[in-house]
Amino acid sequence: MILDILNSIDSILYYPILIIVLAAAGIYFSIRTKFVQIRLFKEAIRTLIEKPEEKEGVSSLQALLLSTASRVGTGNIIGVSTAICLGGPGAAFWMWVLAILGASSAFVESTLAQVYKRRDHKTGLCYGGPAYYIETALHSHKLALLFAVFLILTYAFGFNLLCSYNLQSTFETYSFYNPSTTPYIIGIILAVLVGWCLFGGGKRIVKITAILVPVMGIFYVALAVIMLVLHIGAIPSVISTILEDAFNFQAIGGGFAGSCLVYGIKRGLYSNEAGVGSAPNAAASAHVSHPVKQGLAQMLSVYIDTIVLCTATALMCLASGVTGDATNAGAKYVQDSIASTFGLAGPIFITVAMALFAFTTLLGNLYYTRNAIAFLNKKKFPGKPAMAAFHIFCILVIFFGAIMPMDACWALADITMGAMTLINLPACTILGSVAYKALHDYEYQRAQGRNPAFIARHIKLDPTELDYWKHKEKDESL
Repeated sequence: MILDILNSIDSILYYPILIIVLAAAGIYFSIRTKFVQIRLFKEAIRTLIEKPEEKEGVSSLQALLLSTASRVGTGNIIGVSTAICLGGPGAAFWMWVLAILGASSAFVESTLAQVYKRRDHKTGLCYGGPAYYIETALHSHKLALLFAVFLILTYAFGFNLLCSYNLQSTFETYSFYNPSTTPYIIGIILAVLVGWCLFGGGKRIVKITAILVPVMGIFYVALAVIMLVLHIGAIPSVISTILEDAFNFQAIGGGFAGSCLVYGIKRGLYSNEAGVGSAPNAAASAHVSHPVKQGLAQMLSVYIDTIVLCTATALMCLASGVTGDATNAGAKYVQDSIASTFGLAGPIFITVAMALFAFTTLLGNLYYTRNAIAFLNKKKFPGKPAMAAFHIFCILVIFFGAIMPMDACWALADITMGAMTLINLPACTILGSVAYKALHDYEYQRAQGRNPAFIARHIKLDPTELDYWKHKEKDESL
């Protein structure tokens, strides 16, 4: 009965509410920024090579990798597989659409996070996110608190339950898998590894994700390229199948809630998180000379996640010739597809990739919750005993996720993520003018051949309302 209730809430939340909100926001932000996600793509890449403004600060690239660690995860494999198996091949196309439109949402939310970020004067590190720009710019403390609560529920609970389940599900294809014991063993191992990193602090999380994210992404894409080369003759047919199914409006209209469009948007949002309000928490940590730099960098994370990695999974599965349906939705469809070409080595590789994806996703997720906890604790990070208790709770969630039913994990993750999005995107729409003015200021300075530096009064903001940038304002006046 509980599962039925969760599934009902999940269905109503995404169709029609979130589909309309996501599409409207993506189109609106794209128009207002003059399609910044396409127009300044090259400039976004350039910003990644810049060093942080402060010697011990987090670079733009490190902040990007941290947000990518959360975005790039089990959703790139199992989420895509589930969408194709249950919604149809056309789900891949609607993921692409969501990514391109959503990149503009990612730009706006991450730029706002940079503008309204704060500095921890004890560590020198920066922090921020939607809760902070909602409170500071919208002057709504209660709404900001609500967002922080949903963020913690999403990333410390919903997403981590699902991530843990997805990882253990990749072992179901092996003969040694015992449903009575294997999930417990995997849950314990994963919980212990994540616990070790969590008790090492935030800086260790940044270092670990900075190493693992590029490695896992490169190897996964390399496998996809090899497989697609071996099935090069099937690629035109696969692309045609995706487009035909995506625009089969008769089939979509006949069962909209379970159509490729809805599954593409649901699983695309779960994978790239554009507009959800998660990435701004990582974006705020970067020490850059101008907020727009990190807004541009965060756009790339959406592309890396969906256009590169989700597409790799979709094309691999569809080109293999293996049929995907409700019976093999999830990890099994991907493993069966790769096994058709590489034999037993294929499923093993997916298991290894899933382990890396899950590990970095869990670390990235829990890094986000640190900012939300600080917000709930009157803008201060709690003491070690309180954080230790929270980390122990998170470790237990990871363990229980490995032994929960799949439908419950997906529904809980979808619902909590959807609630975050419905708070964040309207706030970004209201505050969007700040991001648009910052973008204009950035482009103006770049046109003059300068390295853009942010001065609040240049975009008609009161510097006294900005915790971090008001100090830059003083330096500029001197």
